[in-house]
Formats: sequence, C-alpha cells, structure tokens
Amino acid sequence: MELTVSHWMYGFFTLLIIITMMFRKGVVLPTLLGTFLVAWVFKGNVIGGFTAVFNANLVAAKELFNIFLIITFMVALLHSLKDLDADRRMIQPIQKVMINGHLAFFVLVVVTYVISLFFWPTPAVPLICALLVPAAIRTGLPAAAAAVAVALSGQGMALSSDYVIQVAPGLSAASAGVETADVLDKGFILSLITGGIAIFLAYLINRRHIRSQNDPRNETELTMMRGIEEGDQQEKDKPKVPLWGKFFAVIVPLSMLAVMIYMVSTKLTSGRMGGFEGGDGAAFIGGVAVVLLLLSTVAFGKHRALDYISEHITNGFVFAFKAMGPVIPIAGFFFLGSADFAGSILSIEEDRTPALLFDLVQSFQTYLPESTILAGFSILLIGIITGLDGSGFSGLPLTGALSGALANGTIDPSVLAAIGQMGSIWTGGGTIIAWSSLVAIAGFCGIPVMELVRKNFIPVMAGLCISTLLALFIF
Repeated sequence: MELTVSHWMYGFFTLLIIITMMFRKGVVLPTLLGTFLVAWVFKGNVIGGFTAVFNANLVAAKELFNIFLIITFMVALLHSLKDLDADRRMIQPIQKVMINGHLAFFVLVVVTYVISLFFWPTPAVPLICALLVPAAIRTGLPAAAAAVAVALSGQGMALSSDYVIQVAPGLSAASAGVETADVLDKGFILSLITGGIAIFLAYLINRRHIRSQNDPRNETELTMMRGIEEGDQQEKDKPKVPLWGKFFAVIVPLSMLAVMIYMVSTKLTSGRMGGFEGGDGAAFIGGVAVVLLLLSTVAFGKHRALDYISEHITNGFVFAFKAMGPVIPIAGFFFLGSADFAGSILSIEEDRTPALLFDLVQSFQTYLPESTILAGFSILLIGIITGLDGSGFSGLPLTGALSGALANGTIDPSVLAAIGQMGSIWTGGGTIIAWSSLVAIAGFCGIPVMELVRKNFIPVMAGLCISTLLALFIF
C-alpha cells in the first residue's frame, strides 16, 4: 500500500492527539483541525474540508445518539426517585448489614457496583457516599478504605464493562468495526478479572487499618466528611409522599433486576441476548426507565407532572452532553480513518473510500514483531495514555480504531478493543489519576485525592496487566 500525504497527515494528528492526552489537555481542538486538514488534502479543495468536518461530527452523532438517550433517561429516573426520597430508601436497609469494617468494605463494593451498572458511577457516587460511607466508617472501616472500595467497584469495575447501558462497548466496537456484543462480553469478563484482582489486593493492603466499632477515630473521620451525613441530600421544601417513596424504592430495583435476569436468560438459552445487544439492549433498558420515570413523576407531581418530567429530561440531557459531548468530534476524527465511515464523511463513492488508519498500521506492521502479547500490551498502554485526560471515554475511538487496524488474523480485534477499553476507563474513569472524577469520591469521603490515587495504583495496575495476559490466552 502506497501512503499518500493524507495518510501521513492523519498519522501526524493521531500522534498529536496521543501526546496532547499525555499532557492532560483537551483533544477536541486537534481532532477538529485534523479532520478539516486531512479531508482538505484528500479532496484537494478547501470546500471538501469544510463539508467533511461537519459530516464527521454528524456521522459520529448519529452513531452515538442512542448512547446520549440512555444516559438521559437513566439520570432523569434517578432525579425523579430523589424527589420521592426513594433513592435514600433503596439504600437504607443495606446499612443494617454492615456489622464490622471488613464486611462493610465488601458491602460497599457490591452496592456501588450494582447501582453504577444501572445509573453510572457519577450520579450514583454522591448517593452512596452520603448514605453508606458514614455507616461503614461507624463500623470501623477507615474513610480512605471506603473511598477505595467505591472507586474500584464503581469508577473501575462497573464503568469499564458498562454491561447494562453499553456506552463503552458501543464506542469501542463502532471504531473497531466489530459487533457490540463481541466487545460487550469480553469487556465484561475482563472487568471482573481486573476488578476482582484490584479489589482483593486493595482489601489485603487496607485490612490491617480496619478498626473496631468503638474506636474514637471513627467519629473523628466522620467529622472530616464535611458534613455529609444521612439525609443531607433531601430538599426541605419538597412535598412529602412517603407511601410512593416506599413503593418506588421497591419497584425500581425489582424492575431493573427483572430486566437483567431476562437479558441474561435469553443469552444463556440462545447463545446471544436474543437481540438485546448494543442498541437493542440500551433501547430495552431505556424504555423501562422511561416508563418508571413517567410513573414516578406522576406519583410525585400529579398535576405538576408535565413540568417535572420536562425538567428531569432536560437535566438528563445536560448531564449526557457534559459527559459525552467531547467524544463526538473525537469519534468523528477516528471514524474518518475507518473505511466504514470515511465515505459518508468525505461524500465520495464507496469504491474510493480510504482506510487511512488501517493503511498506516499495515504499512508499519512489517517492521514490528508479530506478537499477540506485544499487540495486547501496546493497546493497553495506549488506552492508559488516552485515559490520562480524565475522561475514560474520549480514548475509546482511538483504541477501537487501532484494534481494528492491528488485528492481522492472529488476534481478534474485539479482544484488543476490550483491552484498550479496560486501560482507558480504569485510568480516566476515576481510579488512578487525581484530575478525574476520583476527586469527587475523595471529597465526599474527606480524604486527600493523592492518598486515594496511591492506594489504588498498585492494585489497578496489577489487575490490568494480569487481565490483559489472560485475555490474550483465553480469547
């Protein structure tokens, strides 16, 4: 394959984006500029650059909009449950299970993981830290250990698989040119391996610091949590609807559990999810969330439900675009490097569609040793580097695209995409860098964020390395 000027320019901007991420800066500007210049050079006229930079964002938005919708409806549902005080009631019974610090650590892990699977960690963390962490500290679990449990299970294990909402595997699969279900299953297994190793090591490291229930240091740490105590999140002027709050505190978890059981059962009986992978799975869960949102809003507002539901959906969209908005131009740039999308972006015939990234990788593969281990750890390293921007999701188009290009028949591209997904989200999602959403967990627990980074680093890196090795041999 003879490389052209557009190939070299695309490679230059890909390298520039990686370097920019390493310096913890935003990459939206270089991706937009790169899309414009690469298209200009390829088309041979500046008009082609103008149209391509718009088309790239449009194509990316079309591909990813289902992701924005599912985030919107799940966040809107969480807000409506907060109106009813149902969010607090869902958590309250779990506090009684925490009888000592050791058990409290694993209770935090399980509860954070389950809630984060359905609602994402960012909106779930304030609820957990406000209601469960104080109860855990009272049993003797240090605040730092509680923060480790929340971060590793939510920001790490749950978010890296994203098995329910399926944002991460959807991004990785679209960029790698494979089915979402393939990345979804492999990512789920790798997230459990990485999380299991990281959480077990973290417990071993922190177990000697766990205290008795009567230790005076428990109360001292509670006062350092900056006033975050049970019930602080409730608004004083809300209408009181305790009956409906109790009802939805039961019906919402049962509904989500039923959804999960149904999806898993159809997968076990048919070998696939019976159509509930990728967009269809998100649509199923999103539809259930919409119906629950309708019912909970009517129960809370009655005649004011028309205003309340609009407000909740608007807040959900705002959250979705804040979380995922920068991913659109980034995905647009890497879609330009894929033959599957370049034709629509450049407005050219299918037989003239370039595969810029694939061609670049293919040209350099002859100079590299054909090693699956080298390929796997290279993608993991790139994923970790892209996660340094503090997002976790912005690097997925790059790791996915490189996975599709590096796969040469000796390794499945979906395996590489899942490995890259682990590296990017465990890093940028909020476990081992201080400028990510890990700051929120540290703040809620009243500990320095750098202390939390140090406690997480060795367990997370050990989990990532071992899971990558296992992935290359298992899959």
